[in-house]
Amino acid sequence: MISYNTLKEKFRHILHLGDSPQRTALAFALGTFIAFSPTYGLHTLTALFCAWAFRLNLVAVLAGAFINNPWTILPIIGSTMGVGLLLVPVGPAPAIDWNDFASRMLWDQFLMLWRQFRPYLLPFALGHLVTGIIATGVAYIIAYQAILRFRAHKARTRHLAPPPPSC
Repeated sequence: MISYNTLKEKFRHILHLGDSPQRTALAFALGTFIAFSPTYGLHTLTALFCAWAFRLNLVAVLAGAFINNPWTILPIIGSTMGVGLLLVPVGPAPAIDWNDFASRMLWDQFLMLWRQFRPYLLPFALGHLVTGIIATGVAYIIAYQAILRFRAHKARTRHLAPPPPSC
């Protein structure tokens, strides 16, 4: 029979809870980069794979990846697309005749959209890459400082005297 302490130690080992602040902040920053990647729909799988492949703190990687969530997806896409269009200007937005679009077959609809949005593919990818790199650096610094402060606070509170007994 496995004891509670053995299970607790295995759990701590799997989650890399004893990692250094640098390594935990790196895991969070990697998750943040994943959040800013243009691979929508694959962020969780990518985070799980990276945590496993690089033996990083799974919780920290997932926390960073979940920066991209239903409340932040539009600002992230808007800002990354804005940065991409600043770096690679492609002209005005395409005019799509949605009435014509609805009357087409599915494959023709796909081809029409592909022709309309293909010029925006490079700005989309480049904008995600650039903002992802910036967000990764910011996330590392913030996470590292937060971890250091949390651990310092935890160490201080451990050395405090216990509260007086209640009468």
